[in-house]
Amino acid sequence: MSSSDSKFLLGFLAGAAIGALAGILFAPDKGSETRKVLNEKAKKIKDDLQQDMNEKIDELKDYLDENVEEVKTKASRTAQKAYDKVKAKKAEA
Repeated sequence: MSSSDSKFLLGFLAGAAIGALAGILFAPDKGSETRKVLNEKAKKIKDDLQQDMNEKIDELKDYLDENVEEVKTKASRTAQKAYDKVKAKKAEA
C-alpha cells in the first residue's frame, strides 16, 4: 500500500470516528435511536472500508501477477544462458 493510500485510509478512519463522536454528543434523539443511527453508520463505514480493501487487494494481485510473469521470464532467460555457457565449456573440454 502506498503512502498516499495509507494517509487516505487513516484520514478516512479519523473522519469517521470524529463524525460518530459528534453524532453522539449532539444527538437530540433518545439513546436507542442514537444507537440505531450509529449502528447504521458503522455498518456503512465497514462496508465502504471492505470495498476499498477489496479493490486494493485486487490491484495488488494484478501487480503481483504482472511482476511474477516478468521474473519468471527473466529467470528462464538467465537459466538458458547459464545452460548455454555450461554446454560451451563442456564442448571446449
